[in-house]
Amino acid sequence: MSKHESTRRDFIKAVSLGAASLAVSPSQAKEGNSLLVVDPEPRFDLSPYLYMQFMEPLGTTDGSVAAAWDFKRDRWRQDVLDVTKRLAPSLIRWGGCFVSYYRWKEAVGPRDQRKPMLNLCWGGIETNQVGTHEFVDFCHQTGADPLICVNFESDGRKHWQRSPKGDIRTAGPREAAEWVRYCNAPDCKERRKHGVAKPYNVHLWQIGNETSYDRNAFDCETAAKHTIAFAKAMRKEDPNIGLIGWGDSGWARQMLEIAGEHLQYVAFHHMFNPDRNLPNSPLRGIEYRKDPAWTWERLMNAHKVHEAKIKRVRQEVADCPVPLALTECHFALPGRNRCEVLSTWAAGVANARLLNVHERHGDRLKIATLADFCGTRWQVNAVMIPVPRGKSYMMPVALVTSLYRHHTGNKAVDVNKTPQDLDVTASRSGDRIYLHVVNTNRERSATARLVINSMKITSGRVFELAADPEFEVIETQPNQIVPVEKSLPQNGRWTFPPASVSAVELNVQQA
Repeated sequence: MSKHESTRRDFIKAVSLGAASLAVSPSQAKEGNSLLVVDPEPRFDLSPYLYMQFMEPLGTTDGSVAAAWDFKRDRWRQDVLDVTKRLAPSLIRWGGCFVSYYRWKEAVGPRDQRKPMLNLCWGGIETNQVGTHEFVDFCHQTGADPLICVNFESDGRKHWQRSPKGDIRTAGPREAAEWVRYCNAPDCKERRKHGVAKPYNVHLWQIGNETSYDRNAFDCETAAKHTIAFAKAMRKEDPNIGLIGWGDSGWARQMLEIAGEHLQYVAFHHMFNPDRNLPNSPLRGIEYRKDPAWTWERLMNAHKVHEAKIKRVRQEVADCPVPLALTECHFALPGRNRCEVLSTWAAGVANARLLNVHERHGDRLKIATLADFCGTRWQVNAVMIPVPRGKSYMMPVALVTSLYRHHTGNKAVDVNKTPQDLDVTASRSGDRIYLHVVNTNRERSATARLVINSMKITSGRVFELAADPEFEVIETQPNQIVPVEKSLPQNGRWTFPPASVSAVELNVQQA
C-alpha cells in the first residue's frame, strides 16, 4: 500500500468514526457526559499472560513456597490450590533472585536424596523438597502454563557464584540446556528414572533475572553475548521454546540489537513507590490510617508512575517487534512489602487501575504481573497463607486480578467516551464486549449509559467489587469482598458505586 493510499484510508476511517460518534440519538444527546461509548472494532490481541504470577522460594523472608507445601503429606496444601484456582493465573514463573544461585538438579528425583542449599539472598536453608516436578505439577493442577527462569551465570554477581561453605552456585549454558532437555525431551532418561515418562512441556524460559541491577556484574554487551550462548544451547535441546531476555535499566534496545534474533520477549521489572519523592506521603507503614482521603488520592495517582515506566521501555524498542514481558511488578512502599495499606480495598482499586494500564499497552505488553503470588507475610502477595493453621485467601490485588481474568476478551477495543471519575478499558470476544470499570471517586457513585457504536446491546451482566476503601483484608475477615453479579437493565444505564471495580459483559448484535 502506498503512503498516499494509507493516508487516504486513515482519513476516511477517521471521518467515519467521527460520523459514528456524532450519529447519536436525541436521548443520547441529552445524556451528554453520562455516556460510556465503545468502538467495537478490534485493535490488537490481548494476551492471556497479562494475568501471570511468579513463585520464588523466599527463605526466611516470606514463606512463599515452603508454606504452600504440605510436608506431612508430600503435596501442595489443598487450600493454596483452591484459592489459586479461583485466582486463575494464566502463567506462573519459577524464579527471581533465587535462580542466580539455584542448581536445578539438586531439586529433582527422590526427595530423601535431594540436597538442601543456603538461600543466599533471602536467608535460611532451602530444602529443595519443591523442585521442577512439584512446580510444574502445581501449574497443571491450577490450569497455568509454567515459565522457568534459569541460572544465568549468577547474573554476573560474584557474591552469588559461590556459597560461604564453598559450593559452586553459578551455572552456564550447558546446565540450562540440560534443564530444557529434562523438561521437554520425550526420551529424557533422567526424568524417566525419576518416574516421569511424559515430558513437562515447558515452553517459556527466561534468561537472566534483574541482570542490570548490579553495576559490578555484567554490562549489557556481555549479558547479550552470554544470552546468545544460552539461547543456542537451550534451543539445541528444544527448537520450539520461547525465550525471554533481560532488558531493564535501558538495556532493552542494545539487548535486542545483539541478541534479538534469539528472543521472543524482552523482560523488565517494576517494583515501585509512587510517592518516592514525597517525604510526608501517607503510603508509609500505618500512616494511611491518619488521612484516608489523602491516601486514596495518592493511590489513585500511582498508575501514572507505572505507565511512565512502560512508556520508557516501549520508546527504547519502538522500532523492534519483540513483545515486552513484565515478569515482576508490584508496589514497593516504605516498610517495603509489609506496608499495611496494601491490605486495604483502596489498594485493590489502585491495582485495578494498573491492570487497565497493562491492557492499554497490550499491543506490546504480552506478559505481566502485579504481585509476588503467595506467602506468609508480605502485603504484596496475591495469596496470603496463614501458618501454622488457617485457610489461604486472596489479597486485594488478587481480588481485582481474578475479576478481570474471569471476565475479559481476547481483542482490545477502544473506549471513545467515559463519564467523569470512571477509568475504563474494553475488549471483545466474538459478539461479547467486556468492560473493566474503575470508579476512582471514593465517595461518589457514577452513572453511565452504555453505548456500543453501530451495535445493539441485547443483554448484559455486571460483576461488581465494592467496599469501604479503608476495609482491610486480613485473616479474620478474608472473604468480605466478593464479586456480586447483577443484570444490566434494558436501557443500558448503570450506576457504579464509589471506590468500586466492575467487570461488565455485554452481548451485542449489529444494529
